[in-house]
Amino acid sequence: MISKTLFTRISSASVLIGSLGVAAMGCSAAYDDSTSSDSVTGASEALSSCGVDVPNPILNVPAGNKLSLELDAVGVQIYACQATGWVFQAPEADLYRDGHLVGKHYVGPTWEYQDGSKVVGARVAGFTPDPSSIPWLLLRAVSNAGEGQMSKVTFIQRLDTSGGLAPTSGCDAEHVGAVARVDYTARYAFYKASDSCL
Repeated sequence: MISKTLFTRISSASVLIGSLGVAAMGCSAAYDDSTSSDSVTGASEALSSCGVDVPNPILNVPAGNKLSLELDAVGVQIYACQATGWVFQAPEADLYRDGHLVGKHYVGPTWEYQDGSKVVGARVAGFTPDPSSIPWLLLRAVSNAGEGQMSKVTFIQRLDTSGGLAPTSGCDAEHVGAVARVDYTARYAFYKASDSCL
């Protein structure tokens, strides 16, 4: 079970998810293997997948994949002060399913389930519905390990983000090497290969 503080944070994230109205399931289309930060360049290939409805088609998962798991994340985005400013280093978060701690999220980016299975993702596309929070993302799996929930994941969506942006101050020549840990919450949707949405 989780502490009262973490439960409150997860409950708050759930309220945000509900208010955005994106938790409904459905089929939608479009995918492009772009790594640009908040846009997709070039023609997108019309593909269909069954999963989470998203506010921008660049976040859709391609056909042949089906939603298999959703987890809530509560943690921090870690930034280091360098000569150029705050630079993202890694996420560090606990993963929850129905209010129970079931895994962790860390550098890679890696998602590790309690059964020991892991998936490492690479960014495909991003979209920023809320400028005060880190972007929503579509990632593709680049490696899997172990046997279990994450062993056959093909795509991941980061959705319903709250917080996590780099600080806007505090990084200058006198503070190079400083580290900032910024609270964030998100929902991660994991997909596996499937020929059917049923």
